[in-house]
Amino acid sequence: MKILIKNGRMIDPASGTDDRKDILVENGIISTIASEIPPSADVEVIDAAGSLVLPGLIDIHVHFREPGREDKETILGGSIVAAKSGFTSVCTMPNTSPVIDNQALVRFIKLEAERGPINVFPIATISKGAKGEEISEMGELVQGGAVGFSDDGLPVMSSVLMRRALEYGRLFDVPMISHAEDSVLSDDGIMNEGKKSILLGLKGIPREAEEIMIYRDIVLARLTKGKLHIAHVSSGGSVDIIAQAKNAGIHVTCETAPHYFSLTDDAVEEHLSMAKMNPPLRTEEDRLKIIEGLKNGTIDVIATDHAPHLEYDKMQEIEYAPFGIIGLETAVPLIITELVRNNGFSYIEAFAKVTSNPSRIMKLDRGEIKEGKPADITIINPDEKILIDNSFLISKCKNTPFIGKELYGKVLCTICKGKIVYTA
Repeated sequence: MKILIKNGRMIDPASGTDDRKDILVENGIISTIASEIPPSADVEVIDAAGSLVLPGLIDIHVHFREPGREDKETILGGSIVAAKSGFTSVCTMPNTSPVIDNQALVRFIKLEAERGPINVFPIATISKGAKGEEISEMGELVQGGAVGFSDDGLPVMSSVLMRRALEYGRLFDVPMISHAEDSVLSDDGIMNEGKKSILLGLKGIPREAEEIMIYRDIVLARLTKGKLHIAHVSSGGSVDIIAQAKNAGIHVTCETAPHYFSLTDDAVEEHLSMAKMNPPLRTEEDRLKIIEGLKNGTIDVIATDHAPHLEYDKMQEIEYAPFGIIGLETAVPLIITELVRNNGFSYIEAFAKVTSNPSRIMKLDRGEIKEGKPADITIINPDEKILIDNSFLISKCKNTPFIGKELYGKVLCTICKGKIVYTA
C-alpha cells in the first residue's frame, strides 16, 4: 500500500523540521520526503493542506485494564481510542488484575495488541504482585517484551527494593518508572492539601508526599546510576528537585499529564470525583510551574495517565470513588489549546513531549519522520474547534472533567505501520 501525504506542514521534533513537505509511504516505511512528490496512479493521496503532519504520537502511560477489568477497557478497545486520538504507540501500565509480573502476561498483552491498530508496549511490575516486597523477574520480563518497570498506582516504599530495581534496570538498559508517593504521608487523602481541601472538608494529600519520594528515588539513581523516570509530576517543588538532579548529571527523566497543566484543585469543587486523581490536581502556582518545566525541558514527556472508570464507580461519593480520568482523546486538544495557543509553545516544543522524547526514553524506535523509518504519522488541524462531549468521546468510559469544554485541535488521520487506522 502506498500513501502520499501532500501539502502538509511537517513538524518533526527529532530533526527540528518545521516546513511544508510531501511524504511518500511504501510498504509500511517512509520512503521519500521532499518539497514536491508527484502522485502516481497506484498511490492513495491525502491532502494535508492547512494541517500539521507529525510523527505518530506516543503515550507512555495508559491503563487499558486488561486482564481483569475488561468491562472498563480492553487492549483492543483502548488501542482504537488511541488511534482516534492520534497515538500510534502506547505503553500499558501493569496494575491490572492480575498484575503484569510474569513473562506469560507480557506476551498476552503483545498478542492481544496484534489484533489492534497501533503499537502496544507492555510495562511490567517492579515487584512481584506489586506488593513492594520482592523484585520481579526482570530478565525474563524484558525477554518477553517489557520495555520498562513500574508499580504504578502504588509506590515502592522499600528503599532497598528500589535500589535493587534500579541496579537491575541498568543491566537491562530499561527505566524504572516511579509512582512517587509517600503513602504514609498521603494517608488516604482525596485531593491536594490546602485552602480548597479545608473549604470542602476533604482530606488532603500534601505535595510533600510526592516530593519526598522523588528526592529519595533521585538519590538512589545517583547511587546506582540506573535509569529513573518519574511518572505524573504534579508539584512545582517536584519540578525544582528534578531540575537540580538533571543539573547534577543524574540520569532522571519525567512526565506530566495534560490535566496538571490545564486544571487546578478548584476543579474538584465543580467536578467532584471526575476531578479526583492521584497525584491530585494542585494549585495555580503548581500549574504554572509545570508549564515552565515543560517549556525549559525539565519535564521531558507528556503522558495521559489514561484511566477509564465506569460511571457508577466514579459517581459515588468522592471519598469512595476511584482515582483517575481518561486522557487520550483530550490530549491533543489540551496540548494545542493550553501550551501552543495560551502559552506560546512552538509546535516542535510541544510535540517533542509526545514523539521523540518518549521514544528516546523508552527506546521504541518511533517518534520521528525520517526516510527508512516505520510510517507512524498523525495529521492534525490545529485551528479546528472541537467540543468535548459524549458524542466526541468513543472511550467505553467517559470519566473526564473536560466534558463541555471547547478546545482547539482535531485529529484528522492516524497512520500506523503504513496503514490508515483512523480518519475523522
